This record gives sequence, C-alpha cells and structure tokens, in this order.
Amino acid sequence: MATPQQLLIEGLSDAAGFLAGALLGWGIGALLGWQLFSEGYGASSIAAIALVGLGGGAGLQLARRWRIRRNNHT
Repeated sequence: MATPQQLLIEGLSDAAGFLAGALLGWGIGALLGWQLFSEGYGASSIAAIALVGLGGGAGLQLARRWRIRRNNHT
C-alpha cells in the first residue's frame, strides 16, 4: 500500500505534468494563431482545444514515466 507521501508525489507530479503539457499546447496553438476561446466552434477553435488536450495528456504521460524512472533508480 502506498504511503500518503507517495500518493502526494503521484498527485502533484500528475497535475504538474498535465498543466505543463496543456500550457505548452495552448502556447503552440496561440503561435499558430488558433484562438482557444473564440466565439463559436470554428475549425481553429476545435484544433486549439484538441491541441490543449493532447498536450495535457502527453504531459501527464511524461510525468508518469519520470516517476517510474525515479522509483526504479532508488
């Protein structure tokens, strides 16, 4: 069973990875001129939403891989 400290590290690293990935996706979308919060659901808005979701998911996966690698080295 995981200790409270391990669960806290897991939760915080997942949240940080997701947030960093989502912000990176939002930034890339903004550089491409895609408005995430534009009025209506145009193609660029949907692409920006997808990019934020993909970035968040990728960040979460990277955080989990980092945590697994960190646990294997200790």
